[in-house]
Amino acid sequence: MNHQVKTKGQLQLLLYCMYNFTAPPPSRTARGLAVIDWEDWRPLWARNWGSKWIYRTLSVTHARQRDRSLTARRATATAKKQFQAAARSYMAETLSLGSRLRPNYQWGFYLFPNCYNHGWMEPGYTGRCSKEVRGQNDELLWLWEASSALYPSIYLQASLGDRHSAALLVRNRVQEALRVSALPARPATAPVYVYTRPVFIDQNRRFLSQGDLVSTIGESAAVGASGAVLWGASADYNDKASCEALSSYLTTTLNPYVANVTAAAQLCSDFLCQGNGRCVRKHYESDHYLHLSSGNFHILRARNTYMVLGTPSLADLTLFSRRFTCQCYTGRTCAPKLPIHLSKALVFRLKHQGLSDKTKTLNKVIADMEQSTIKENLKKH
Repeated sequence: MNHQVKTKGQLQLLLYCMYNFTAPPPSRTARGLAVIDWEDWRPLWARNWGSKWIYRTLSVTHARQRDRSLTARRATATAKKQFQAAARSYMAETLSLGSRLRPNYQWGFYLFPNCYNHGWMEPGYTGRCSKEVRGQNDELLWLWEASSALYPSIYLQASLGDRHSAALLVRNRVQEALRVSALPARPATAPVYVYTRPVFIDQNRRFLSQGDLVSTIGESAAVGASGAVLWGASADYNDKASCEALSSYLTTTLNPYVANVTAAAQLCSDFLCQGNGRCVRKHYESDHYLHLSSGNFHILRARNTYMVLGTPSLADLTLFSRRFTCQCYTGRTCAPKLPIHLSKALVFRLKHQGLSDKTKTLNKVIADMEQSTIKENLKKH
């Protein structure tokens, strides 16, 4: 799924959702995301618990087979060292190979980094990553250096549905990914793309509510993620009823919300950051989101295109400036504008756009979309 935003003045923002399942193999000059699904074992010895403990056991057995004189303690220490060295070599070389074959793709491993911030049903849940987890992620500096993008998971279990704990879980996972992306000594940090699903992982017939979308996609955008990957399994939509339910959900809930957040992020970037950076929360633990005001904007759909129509008020822009700051793109300057400057920018755009032209353009857009919808319905019948 590819999202592209086009702007025309401040009247309209277009969001295209394109689904291409038959694309040819990419060329060396193609661009995109390259994600390696990695879940059977983990590169840090300490993180192979539960069903993954077998990798520790077999590694110790291997170490003792190679040197029968090793005590149990020394065999474990040797196995840990060998395991982590081999894991590092294997994963780093995998990324290196991918980067050589597809140099313009953003390479990384799904689920990395992780925060392991479970326990959301416990009283006083904050969602913060523990000091131990952050320290372990620091040990994986070699992985962050080899990755050109990071892909943490923000999948939700049903017990998180419509709960504030979901937002706490997501914001801290994204925040940790942003933290480790800044660890390598290089000019630009690796972008963070969150993996999310339209359904709960333990109830795959139950779609995320509007509030759940705010806690996942909305939260990620406000904290500073570069984008989201919506993943789905064939088991989630394996009959006519589930496919029709998904189609309805996309049309009525998911796509309009994605259009809203994408347009709000673009609007905030244009006005607050001069288009040279993205808007991020001033305080990551706040509950401020990049949403359009319902009184000044509305979303229309025609021919699978979502169009956001409206004009931001000075109050809208001032609110952005109070709640968000700018994270500059590489090599760009994007100092946040003060409210008085926002006012001047708004007046400037309105003057140069012209109120009469604005009205004509808006009416034409609505008329064209209505006409398209009529033609589409006639074709169906």
